Order: sequence, then structure tokens, then C-alpha cells
Amino acid sequence: MSDADAAPALDERDRAIINAFQGGFPVAERPFEPAARALTERGIDVTADELLDRIRRLDEEGVLSRFGVLIDAEAIGGTATLVAMHAPEERFDEVAEQVNAHREVAHNYERAHPHLNMWFVVSVADDEAVDEVLATIEEETGQKTYNLPKQREFRVEAKFLLDGPIADGDLDLSDLGPTVEPDGKESLTPAERDLVIELQGGLPLTATPYSDVADAVGRDVEWVVGTINRFLAEGKVRRVGVVPNHYALGYTENGMTVWDVPDELVAEVGPAIAELEFVTHCYERPRHEGVWPYNFFAMTHGRSEGESERRIEQVKERMNDFFDIGDENWDTLFSTRILKKTGIRMDERAAANTDDPSDR
Repeated sequence: MSDADAAPALDERDRAIINAFQGGFPVAERPFEPAARALTERGIDVTADELLDRIRRLDEEGVLSRFGVLIDAEAIGGTATLVAMHAPEERFDEVAEQVNAHREVAHNYERAHPHLNMWFVVSVADDEAVDEVLATIEEETGQKTYNLPKQREFRVEAKFLLDGPIADGDLDLSDLGPTVEPDGKESLTPAERDLVIELQGGLPLTATPYSDVADAVGRDVEWVVGTINRFLAEGKVRRVGVVPNHYALGYTENGMTVWDVPDELVAEVGPAIAELEFVTHCYERPRHEGVWPYNFFAMTHGRSEGESERRIEQVKERMNDFFDIGDENWDTLFSTRILKKTGIRMDERAAANTDDPSDR
């Protein structure tokens, strides 16, 4: 199945918009005007009003998950960690309900594995709170948890491109806003905290989204635009643009490939795997002796089982450039069910990393 079969309702302009603006959308007072001009220069004749209307429609139809600012939660404060556990088949739904009841659990997936069949993300404002949450989950479920925190990040770029115009997704207009310099601070001011919380739900789909955000946080639009651009420079914001619902685009095959990479090779292997355009996430994580022998994760997405298998084979071929891969050195865990997906709780994490004005 091709992506053309998966999303038949998308015309050429829709596809161009989705490809072009998964990152690099302008952070300027009236962003749809330069965005439309840039598309027109690429041969996609569209006005600012039509561009806004199309993004709004794609959002309403569920083709997009959201439109807005992708915040790097780790750079804002607190921590998030991946956790695996075994849920007995006869108690699976009960255990899932117990795990999902914790507000710190943001995502939870059932994955195909003979033992570790439940995988969830714990997000907390205080790093030390992870152990408390996991201890409580173990007590409630009677099942051991295996914490797999990120040790090194090689890539996080979940872009889902379609056949059609701007197929490389290389239209970057992030330089159209004001030029700003990082201020070197890791913590947030109260005003920056309020901005982060306002942005986490997405940008308003209006001709002046940043002005609307400014009204909501009680600041002027110049401050909002300047702060978002500074956050981009600092890494607090990964990118600004449309966030596709990859299932709606036909990317239904979600394969978490895991590898037992010799420790001394991880620093070389990581960048090489991250170069593969279809790898959306790539990390080093710890092993758990006797239970989990893998220390390297690479997430792939495909639009069919065949495409997914070909992409996994490409990862394996690249791995073989560094060491001989045996059956015992790797595995792929496909997601079989979404158990919970609520997103990272940015409000608590941002608040915990906010300066107290009385300390100044």
C-alpha cells in the first residue's frame, strides 16, 4: 500500500503543506503570508487565507494532531523515562488500568514481546519522583518495572512525508523571525512559564496566532515572537509547524527496533543510524541483565508491513557495517494497541523550573 492509497482525500496542495511545514513554519506576526509566498515560489500557488483554511480543515478532519510549537520537555525541566513491564495476559487490562491511572504516565503501548508487553512513559517535574512512581506501580500491580532512561539521544525528528510536492520536507522559514541569541539560562521566568503552558495545546488557527497567544498571556506580540525564536535557538523548542496524525497518513506500522550494540561502538553507531531518514527516534538506553539485553533503540514507521520490514532491514544492514548482527543481537517490538496517550504534562514541569521572583 502506498501513501497515495492511505490518504486519498489529500490533493496536491494538501500534500505540499503537510510536507513543507512539519518544521520551519515562520515565527512572525503574520506567518501565513510568508509561508504562502514560499509555497508559491515552489510551484504551489496558494494565498495566505487559503493556506490557513487548509491547515484548519486538515486539523478538523484529524489529518493533523495539532498545529503549533513542539516543545522539548527535557529542556524545559524535569524528566521523562521509558518503562517496560510484564502484564500477565489474564490481567492485562487490569494492569493497564492501574498503570494508566497515574497522571505521571503520559503514553502507554502494548507491544509484541514474549515477556515485556507493556511500555509506558513516565513524566515528572522532579527527577527523583520516577522511583516513587515506579515503586507505587509495582506495589499496585505486583509486577516488576524496568526503567530505561535515555542515556544518549541521537535523533528525535518524527516527520511523516508524503508523495508529492516538497517531498523532502526541506522548506525552512524559521529564519524569518527576529534574530535572537540564547541567554544561557536553563530555568524559566514566570512569563516564560506561562508562555510554555499556553503553547502546549497548539497555536490558534487564525491569521495572527502569535498575537492571540500574546493576548492570552498578557504580553505583546513582539515578546512572544522573540521568546519563541530564542527558545528555538536554545533548544527548548524543537520546531514549529504542523504535526501530522501519522495513522491518518497511513503510517500504521510502528516498529521499535532494539539492538545489543557493543558499548565501545555506540558513539559511532548512533549517528550512522540517525542518518536514515525513516528513523524518527534514536537513543542509547540501559540494559537489564537477564531480562533485557538491548542498549540501543531506533524507532521506524511504515505504511505497510512490507515497507516496515524493508526499513528494518536497512537498519540491520547499516548495523552490520559496525559489527556482525546475529539473531540474538536484535529484535523488533511492534505496537499492537495504544493504551494511553495524553502527552507530557508541561505545566508541572515548567512550574518546577521557574524562577521565584522574590529571589531576585
